[in-house]
Amino acid sequence: MKKVLVIVGPTAVGKTALSLELAKHYHGEIISGDSMQIYRQLDIGTAKATKEELAAAPHHLIDIREMTEQYSVAMFQEMAREKIAEITGRGHLPIIVGGTGLYIQALLYDYRLGAAEEVDDTLRNDYQAQAEELGKEALWQKLQQIDPAAAAKIHYNNVRKVIRALEVFETTGQSIITPKEVPAALYDYFMIGLTTDRGLLYQRINQRVDQMMDMGLLEEAKNVLRDPDTQAAKGIGYKEFLPYIEGRQSLEETIEQIKQNSRRYAKRQLTWFSNRLTPRWVDLVQEPNPQKQIMVEIDQWLEEKQ
Repeated sequence: MKKVLVIVGPTAVGKTALSLELAKHYHGEIISGDSMQIYRQLDIGTAKATKEELAAAPHHLIDIREMTEQYSVAMFQEMAREKIAEITGRGHLPIIVGGTGLYIQALLYDYRLGAAEEVDDTLRNDYQAQAEELGKEALWQKLQQIDPAAAAKIHYNNVRKVIRALEVFETTGQSIITPKEVPAALYDYFMIGLTTDRGLLYQRINQRVDQMMDMGLLEEAKNVLRDPDTQAAKGIGYKEFLPYIEGRQSLEETIEQIKQNSRRYAKRQLTWFSNRLTPRWVDLVQEPNPQKQIMVEIDQWLEEKQ
């Protein structure tokens, strides 16, 4: 199997700096595993690498879509696998860097996504109409009848998740939470998980939001929210500005909402990677020295034969 180095973790823990260091040392090329950095003009709110950082190593799957375009995990899976093959073919090391857990998992394992992960507007609109006409509890009862396992995990008030579970069952014939078999790993990967003390992490996230505001996040958000129904406009750091732009919320309240949502997302990211994948956890914020030990472990992994 092809060797793939993976760096995961929430925002503000040093993924970009570590990826550049390792890319330089191991002749690596970086593939972004972030669901929002694929959009052009979404630079500040997505904490995209700077022009200088992008020039320091080859980067892929950044700035490949317009803000108005849709993107899915299935698209990422296909494109990232192509990039891995190309990079490996050049004799370089693919380095996946990002915080979108579903993207990382779908790439590394043999998940058959296809139509099940694409947006089916007809099916989705039909279920949405049923929810509005019959009520959300009636829609949940329909899910309970065909997929009781999923219904037990999803509250009837969460219409979006109920609809998603119905879509997956109708499209694939299987439950959204119980795949028929555990997908096999497609790559020999070494995964580094970056984290730090929870209180310190939240403090760094708050500081990063303040820095983003100083860099012009408000103007970037106004540009994105010209079309608030796009996928890009749903991202944290953008959607929170809509009430402010419409005069329903103060700027201070908006900034605090971004910080709160960013902290909550970071917590979900850490939970996802801990529960679904097996990173080698490292705290480079408080203890920079472990980077040397990581490189020793990477050297050993690269020497191993599959």
